[in-house]
Amino acid sequence: MNANFLQTPIDYLKGVGPNRATLLKKELGVHTFQDLLNLFPNRYLDRTQYYKISQLQQTNAEVQIVGKITHIKTVEQKRGKRLVATFRDETGQMELVWFRGVKWIRENLKINVPYVIFGKTNFFNGSFSMPHPEMELLEIHEKSIRSAMQPVYPSTEKLSNSGITNKVINGLMQQLFLESKNAFFETLSTPLLEQLKLVSKKDALLNVHFPKSQAHLARAQYRLKFEELFYIQLQLVRKNLVHKSKIKGYTFDRIGENFTTFFNEHLPFDLTNAQKRVIKEIRNDLGSNAQMNRLLQGDVGSGKTIVALMSMLIALDNGFQACLMAPTEILSVQHHQGLVEICKELNTSIELLTGSTKTSKRREIHEKLENGEIDILIGTHALLEDKVKFKNLGLAIVDEQHRFGVEQRSKLWHKNEYPPHILVMTATPIPRTLAMSVYGDLDISIIDELPPGRKDIKTVHRFDANRLKVFHFIREEISKGRQVYIVYPLIQESESMDYKDLMDGYESISREFPPNGPGPNYQISIVHGQMKPADKDYEMNRFVKGETQIMVATTVIEVGVNVPNASVMIIESAERFGLSQLHQLRGRVGRGAEQSYCILMTGHKLSADAKTRLETMVRTSDGFEIAEVDLKLRGPGDMMGTQQSGVLNLRIADIVKDSEILKIARSYALQTLKADPNLASDENRPIKSTYAQLVKYRNIWNYIS
Repeated sequence: MNANFLQTPIDYLKGVGPNRATLLKKELGVHTFQDLLNLFPNRYLDRTQYYKISQLQQTNAEVQIVGKITHIKTVEQKRGKRLVATFRDETGQMELVWFRGVKWIRENLKINVPYVIFGKTNFFNGSFSMPHPEMELLEIHEKSIRSAMQPVYPSTEKLSNSGITNKVINGLMQQLFLESKNAFFETLSTPLLEQLKLVSKKDALLNVHFPKSQAHLARAQYRLKFEELFYIQLQLVRKNLVHKSKIKGYTFDRIGENFTTFFNEHLPFDLTNAQKRVIKEIRNDLGSNAQMNRLLQGDVGSGKTIVALMSMLIALDNGFQACLMAPTEILSVQHHQGLVEICKELNTSIELLTGSTKTSKRREIHEKLENGEIDILIGTHALLEDKVKFKNLGLAIVDEQHRFGVEQRSKLWHKNEYPPHILVMTATPIPRTLAMSVYGDLDISIIDELPPGRKDIKTVHRFDANRLKVFHFIREEISKGRQVYIVYPLIQESESMDYKDLMDGYESISREFPPNGPGPNYQISIVHGQMKPADKDYEMNRFVKGETQIMVATTVIEVGVNVPNASVMIIESAERFGLSQLHQLRGRVGRGAEQSYCILMTGHKLSADAKTRLETMVRTSDGFEIAEVDLKLRGPGDMMGTQQSGVLNLRIADIVKDSEILKIARSYALQTLKADPNLASDENRPIKSTYAQLVKYRNIWNYIS
């Protein structure tokens, strides 16, 4: 077969034509023969069984029957006409009914000729009928490339309304296979096919579109899923290996005074085994000749910041500067205060640069940064400005990296002659399967244990009817000197949704906890996204300093704020929040030594997904377990956002359901590239040419099959 055959525009396939071609391109993204070949069925109908009319049950199930039309009549209705045909087999009779296309259908129906009909049956007045059946002459039915498992292809309302039914797409697929003579190139190496006992590409494509049986279909799907995931992993693993071999980094071969003095004399607590393991992984990267590109995952409160600091101290010991970039001003201020406090015994210069840094201070920072007087610079996006120049930046750390775009992060690369080492940190646990697919080109470190002495946050679900008991509990906690967060999902009242909004909530909390009542006096802060940054910071700082006991807020407090004295998190309308958001919000408490609580408040009407989210939150505080449940509920695209999920536009595989195949695919991709980095061997020739096509077309399935 000509290698360019599958790149032929879909317009040239027999049975398509210009109008159908326009619709197929617009509605299904089918531009070429290749695209049609890779339009995989959503599901399959089992067409193995032929029913007799006497066997029909009142189940509304889809059935297939062989018989003949013996009589046709047109029946007048209030609006238009309906066509009714009497359909018989040797056991009985039923009616076939059409409400649309009556004239055309009547002209084309053949009397007393065997047909195969397929569709759902209705039972009325003691007899069965089938509206708008799929019909095929028995003679054609027996000759066509067909399978017992009937594929059902993706479709849209526009396609159906334009007459491009599943049957039409099925017919186009048959035409494509006839024209190609099923001569498809193999895309995997012989050793891979043999080791994994995979069917050939040719057999896989034939059996995914026209399966002979359930067993044939299962083997075809496994083969195509493996291939899709294998090439994604091959791309990611290769990118990582090329990165390490080509992009040189500064070699930090000294562990000097800053690191050892801090470790031996000023470390505020013992490191957990997970922290020690991660620091070792980072040290190995920094000591190699390649640029570090590592993702550090750790739940809220797992101690990522101390790992970041110790990594920065290694940079300082080797004569380099370091920077830490956070997504919000509040978070960067907090990082700055925390690191200045913890490093006060060290001779280390740490500065803060944000959007609200005054011009005179900004000039001073720019100057000191360029002459090397500043060791560590902490800040927001302000660090990315062209004016910010380092004398010798060796390590850049990005906190809550999912809040920064790829382009923003890449600006850090140009802050020195060689790109600095990059450590990206996230407190949003990413399920292993997703991390392998979205961040498969990064090395990944995980802090999977909390520091000793941290108590688990007690999480409970309460309905609105229990509100008075919850208020009583808040009073008790405040009387012990603790502070409370109350978080709302909305800022203004939504007419269509019956949810507590922030301002309404603030008023009712103020009535319940008055500032100058007969009993204790309460002070309340309020923070939301529509406030001016200065006002927001003022309110936050009042709460941080303990001047207010209650913080009423929207999710702006999700990232950042560290108030060890806050021991209660109340989340109003908790059913409105996603799992990862609920988990992040819960992580705002439990930062001190006291027992902390998270109370999820909801109404009584809850969807099945909302119940699952709430039950998961009450059952576990393990961020990775929560992330796995979240992935199952929301799917990869929603979890990562469009920016990160482009790599996951999968045609046949599903990283949730096919996680085992994904792991196998990654291990074989690693194995293949370790043994033959350039895919130069004869046996890897099919992989090399497929990979070249893949990179060319930027789409896993857009290569020559």
